[in-house]
Amino acid sequence: MTITGTFLDEISHDIPHQNWGPAEWEQDFRHMQAAGIDTVILIRSGYRRWITYPSQVLQEGEGCYNPPIDLVDLFLRLAGQFGMAFYFGLYDSGKYWEAGGNPSREVDVNRRVIDEVWERYGHYPAFRGWYICQEVSRKTESIIDLYRQLGQHCKQVSDGLPTLISPYIDGQKALLASDAALSKEQAVSLDEHEREWNAIFDGIQDAVDIVAFQDGHVHYHELTDYFAVNKALADRYGMSCWTNAESFDRDMPIKFLPIKWEKLRLKLEAARAAGLEKAITFEFSHFMSPQSAYPQAHHLFNRYQEYRQQLLHGGA
Repeated sequence: MTITGTFLDEISHDIPHQNWGPAEWEQDFRHMQAAGIDTVILIRSGYRRWITYPSQVLQEGEGCYNPPIDLVDLFLRLAGQFGMAFYFGLYDSGKYWEAGGNPSREVDVNRRVIDEVWERYGHYPAFRGWYICQEVSRKTESIIDLYRQLGQHCKQVSDGLPTLISPYIDGQKALLASDAALSKEQAVSLDEHEREWNAIFDGIQDAVDIVAFQDGHVHYHELTDYFAVNKALADRYGMSCWTNAESFDRDMPIKFLPIKWEKLRLKLEAARAAGLEKAITFEFSHFMSPQSAYPQAHHLFNRYQEYRQQLLHGGA
């Protein structure tokens, strides 16, 4: 299995911004194409007050700052230039949908964002889908309604373009970036994970088309079992099952650095063995790009390209 998609992380939350402009982004899309990537997914169009495009909805309604460049327009043009599909990531308020918040307001704000974005950018041929960016690991009180309402609205305005979610598993490595620990004692069991996600999928099956679980929150020897459960659930509810192969390392005390190549290869091979349909990553530009701010990423690109060439030419 090779990586054929990547998130684009331009609203940096816990990873340093690289301060790229159009020239650097064009070069990175060229590197992505050389690595076989055919799909790019905007991780989120906004987080709290920071946004990727000059949204009237978000500036007037949420007090967001006017960005210096329209990155959604830039990414759509570059995706078209390099023959890639672009998935638009919704807005994350960072407050309404979380515990004790107001989930209905998160939905209302995003409905207006969806309408605005489709009117403004829906004519681009590269616009191929939507990413519902609210990431969860467990069945919370409001998440089924949130996913269902946002997924249905995305599909309604865009004549059925596919919708994607990328949840995580509440494993021992499911910690905040600000947490000094590398693991926790309490973690979801495989049975609990299956039971809760069965209920979530049952409630969102007509609104979400693709699920790509993040693969970094459980130990490597546990991946086979969790991949098998995720694939079986997706098949049961008619969803495509991808893997979000994290290209950063959750095992290091410094958060976050590019992953050791051996670990990424192990995860990709486990996903292939489980029959997952596509591998995307979070994310190429910081952790795998030859022009990343992290020198380790340059070497990871080289190791990955060697592996990819072996696969393309029939090697083991």
